[in-house]
Amino acid sequence: MTSTLHTAAPSTTPTTDPTASDGGDTDARPALIRGLSAPKGFGDATLRERRADAIELLGGIPDPAVLPTRELAEATARVLAVPGVPALQYGRTEGLPLLREWIAAREGVDVGRIVITNGGFHGLSLAIQAVVERGGTVAVDDPIFPLFLRGLELSAGVPLPVPVGAEGLDIDALEARLADGARPSGLYTVPDFHNPSQGTLPTAARRRLVELAEQHDFVVFADNPYRELRFAGEPQDDAVFNESDHVIHINTFTKTLGPGLRLGWLVLPERFTRDVVALRSRQDSHTSLFVQSAIAELLTSDEGLFDRTLGVARELYRSRAEGLATALEREAPGAFEVRVPDGGFFLWPRLVDDAVDADRLAADASAEGVEYQRGSFFASGTGNGAERHLRLSCGDTSVERLDEAAVRLARALARQA
Repeated sequence: MTSTLHTAAPSTTPTTDPTASDGGDTDARPALIRGLSAPKGFGDATLRERRADAIELLGGIPDPAVLPTRELAEATARVLAVPGVPALQYGRTEGLPLLREWIAAREGVDVGRIVITNGGFHGLSLAIQAVVERGGTVAVDDPIFPLFLRGLELSAGVPLPVPVGAEGLDIDALEARLADGARPSGLYTVPDFHNPSQGTLPTAARRRLVELAEQHDFVVFADNPYRELRFAGEPQDDAVFNESDHVIHINTFTKTLGPGLRLGWLVLPERFTRDVVALRSRQDSHTSLFVQSAIAELLTSDEGLFDRTLGVARELYRSRAEGLATALEREAPGAFEVRVPDGGFFLWPRLVDDAVDADRLAADASAEGVEYQRGSFFASGTGNGAERHLRLSCGDTSVERLDEAAVRLARALARQA
């Protein structure tokens, strides 16, 4: 018997909602809007005033120190100096050819399969709308990156949780669900440095996933924003994804060049390119040509710059992940089961003592001045144990502040002793 993921449905009679009709008992909003749930983990009673010196280990935010700001400023100046300033005009829906060519070469695919997007989530939204029929089933990571579920609501999709472990998506569990009769139209997974659990899907498992997608005719949404941030271990083979017509590969410059750029891309099977471009042309038409032009100039004027930038970033994130893991064991010995990932921004420590109340710990940590995402934020309600975890982001926090965060977490734990 397959399990399903349950999300809270918004009331259809929000009498205090200013968007409701004058009658007070009928919601006159469009059905799509009525179907949108409140963002999970925000706006609830657990939020509180933060201390002025709070250490926030919350989001997947790159450190500004490793972003190539000087080079980007120079590239932008050159773009604006071109006679007629073509970068300030309209652009093609599929994206700037020069930028698409650079991405296509890096991905090892034909340029016609690349569509530029406004960041990773925009790419996910386009993929969902192009593939998932309204009310269709989509297999998803369990625990899950919650933002994907918000995108899935646009198609009234039904999530089917599949466990994720230390080596990413559990392919055996997926195969069992398919054998039991599950027929998803899509499958969402983060194959490299999974958010939140940090596992990476091995190449052999990627091949099995693609084979299952082709055999059962579903489309894999491979969301890969952390792929370039590997600081240990051997890279897995992404060509497995890019060679199949049952995979849409989603990526972004958010984690490498800056989230404010809102710049990402899709690697699409040829059978989807026309539909996705047509869909995009009926929405926002195209990504900012100015931003595309600046990044294309940045990346092509110095072919080695991107990899040099990544080299510095990887070393910084490695030192912070290892430093935080060491600090947690030093300040709270035996309290957490911690695994240092091979890349990405996060640690996913598990509370060893079942007597520790995870929700109370989050509240006590907040009072001590440490903010993090509780594992329950990513939980699916299937009893996968996510509630016993903390997701600690260390991308934009110095080792010294991470040490202090560990001290404060230890004090928060001591309150339950």
